[in-house]
Amino acid sequence: MTDHVAVIGAGFAGLCMAIRLTRAGVTSFTVYEKAEELGGVWRDNTYPGAGCDVPSHLYSYSFAPREDWSRAYPLQPELLRYLRDCADAHGVRPRIRCGTEIVAASYDEAKKRWELRTATGAVHHARVLVTAVGQLNRPRFPDLPGREDFAGTAFHSARWDHGHDLAGRTVGVIGTGPSAVQFVPRIAPRVRTLRVFQRSANWVMPKWDYRYGPVHQSLFRTAPGRLAFRGGWFAFCDTVLYSAVRGGRLGKAVEYLCRRQLRTQVPDPVLRARLTPDFPLGCKRVLISDDYLPALTRDNVELVTDRITRITPRGVVTADGTEHALDTLIYGTGFTATEFLAPLTVTGRDGRLLREEAWADGAAAFLGMTVPGFPNLFLLYGPNTNLGNNSVVLMIEAQVRYVLDSLAALDREGRGELEVSSRAYDAFQRRVQEALGETVWQAGCDSWYKTETGKITNNWPYRAARYRTLTRRLAR
Repeated sequence: MTDHVAVIGAGFAGLCMAIRLTRAGVTSFTVYEKAEELGGVWRDNTYPGAGCDVPSHLYSYSFAPREDWSRAYPLQPELLRYLRDCADAHGVRPRIRCGTEIVAASYDEAKKRWELRTATGAVHHARVLVTAVGQLNRPRFPDLPGREDFAGTAFHSARWDHGHDLAGRTVGVIGTGPSAVQFVPRIAPRVRTLRVFQRSANWVMPKWDYRYGPVHQSLFRTAPGRLAFRGGWFAFCDTVLYSAVRGGRLGKAVEYLCRRQLRTQVPDPVLRARLTPDFPLGCKRVLISDDYLPALTRDNVELVTDRITRITPRGVVTADGTEHALDTLIYGTGFTATEFLAPLTVTGRDGRLLREEAWADGAAAFLGMTVPGFPNLFLLYGPNTNLGNNSVVLMIEAQVRYVLDSLAALDREGRGELEVSSRAYDAFQRRVQEALGETVWQAGCDSWYKTETGKITNNWPYRAARYRTLTRRLAR
């Protein structure tokens, strides 16, 4: 049996695709999910304090607004519950085949369909393949000698060991990115000693998180109220925060807020200097937190800024020769974000491999979704569709609409294949790379937005509104 559409992944993107397919009347599709439950990053990341740094009304589907968000920035349990509720409300759970990992996908040119092979060796077929595996799903560990020799308990924040009690422990945290700024304040009061190993300081802006009260809840029960919050946040993100990405004047207001928060929350001038970034605002992902900086001022917390040279059975050794004794080591070192679709092997026309050949110089796609030589393949949250200033859910919805329009074109025109031309692909890549060169991401700092060669493969260099316009116009 050949499905009309196969979707790989049941996170925000995969569920959005499934729901919109159902609403469009498409009945022949299957969602393949390697885990035993849906949810993507909000299923996997259960560390203390895990939550979203995008306001709840913007980090949700436009077609499935929620009236009872508990707070401005939802935590992981609430986000996972939202996704589960959406799956149930739209009846897509029966379409999700959990515990089924797709390890290879190859295009059959003769039959004009994709062949999908699972980890158990089973084979499935689909006319159209949509990948929705995300950019932030495979934990990254630092390449440090001796990492396997550590005698204590070690784990990545995305695979939190809830069976390990941190009370009274001497804990080390490697990494000071978006995950660390959330869990460090939660574990600092519980541990005996917390050593935070910082490679470089990051910009931290106020989160201004708060719980929604009865007045908010009554307002959210009205469409105008929900639209006001969603629209207001969208406008702020696509103007003020976007200005920061482009190094504009409005972005200076964000820098002022960051500097003011650092000055008021860290009174010690020596510690404050070590927490002051040496790169422009936005070059790396701006962190959003109200309690991370105060956590670093606690008596039982030590900020270590000397470079790590190796890990020993007893702890971490830094460049000054100090061995920092630890019994627990937590890696808050992010994900292999530039390794798109890994470890999935995708083979297109003439046996061409997507990651190994087409993407030998870094992942790229037309509108982040399609690649020449790979017919009827669409990538959700693909290359250059991540945002440094807005909600990626907006991008996902625009992509899903584009895929639906493409499916309609296939049916309407009676075509067996839909494939972007090399000319359109190359022209798009030139425009995107030129625009990326004008952003602060090219200011010289290292970030998960870039490959080892310095190519930015993850971020969209324009406003989110422009992406929505482009995907709507080019799909017609």
